[in-house]
Formats: sequence, structure tokens, C-alpha cells
Amino acid sequence: MTDVLRLTDAAALADLGRYATRARALDADGAIRLQAAGDVLAAWVGVLPGSGILAEGTVLGLRTLALAEPVEIDVVLPLGAVTDRTARASATSVELPVPPTRALAPWAAVTPPRGPWEPAGDLPGDLLATVARDGLAEVSDAVRERGAAAGFVRDRVWARDVREAAGPHPDLLDGEGLVPADVTVRAGGAFAAYALGFLEPGATVRVLRSNRWVRLTAPGGHVLMR
Repeated sequence: MTDVLRLTDAAALADLGRYATRARALDADGAIRLQAAGDVLAAWVGVLPGSGILAEGTVLGLRTLALAEPVEIDVVLPLGAVTDRTARASATSVELPVPPTRALAPWAAVTPPRGPWEPAGDLPGDLLATVARDGLAEVSDAVRERGAAAGFVRDRVWARDVREAAGPHPDLLDGEGLVPADVTVRAGGAFAAYALGFLEPGATVRVLRSNRWVRLTAPGGHVLMR
């Protein structure tokens, strides 16, 4: 296994650093899985944990980056170890020394399928951003009012279908190729796409499904939900 990952340019390394920093803002003690078997690096992070033996409710973020040379790697690392290294990198550096420390992350054992992925419509990125912001406000209010007991509210908010959560904003659903009624896109996926910086104003997000998994493909990355 390689000790150093070489990305294609300094901008790609900085992008990885920003992504890891956003994920760390969601969980200061969180982890990142770096996985490659060739010249594409898959960087996975856990956003919402699942429950039960099927890990229902799991929400993962995925950012892919091009590598300058093929490598074989599959490690789970503390987010802090990665952000420390990217923060210290020079403006022209393309190398990420792989931290020796490993992390334990239950979500890393939940592997989404490689495919086939079936197209299931589109959603406006502005809708997902609005659902995420509204959900964050609702969760924040619950934390202020209920403290540690707000966990139930948090779970309920992020389990909603985005179309239900968009109730106060029906105009955001007009004219879009919406996903069919039998495909649930949970608000937790909108939260992940928004919090990880995957959304762009005015852009469309593709929805795909494979067995029990739903994937959102946005301009800045992917969100996978089970």
C-alpha cells in the first residue's frame, strides 16, 4: 500500500482538504475512507448513521479525485489527521502523505453497490438546499428547547421525503423531472449535499437507485442513502 497519494494538481489537494474540513465540521471526531484501485481516489465520509442490521438510514458523502499515478489503497483515517496535512501543504503541493493513524467507523463497513444504477429523475439543487436549511433550523430549535432529548426530532426531520419537507416551498418543485413516488429521497440526503458543499445555485441534481440504495449526483459530489 502506498505511503503517499499524488493528486493531479495542487487545486485537487486543496479540494480534498476543503471536503475533509466540511465533513469534520459535522463530526469533529469523524473519519474519512480513502479508497483507490487505479488512478481515481474515492473519498468517503459518514454524514448520518444507520440503524439495525441493514443500517437503514445511513447517509454517506462521496467525492472522487483524479490521481497522478495509479495506486492501491483502502484506509479509514481520522478526519483531523487529513485536515492537518492538507492545511500544512504548500500552495504548489500535490502530495498527501497517508497518516499512519487508523480510525474506526461503522459506516465504512456499509458498502454501496458499484452498480448498475438506474436513473430515477432529477431534483433542483435549490430545493435540496432549502430543505437542508429548513431542517437545520428545526433541529437547532429543538436542541435549544429540549437539549439532549432533541435526538428524536433530528431523526424525524432528516427521515422526511424532500417533497414532503418542501411543503412551504412548492414553487421549487415546478417544472422539474421529479423522481417517481416509489423512490424516497430523504431530507438527510439534502442535508449531506448542502453541508458538504456539493450543491451549486440553479443546478440540477440527478437521482439514481440501485436495490435499497438511492444516490444523489450533484455538481460537487455524490450522496448515497440506504
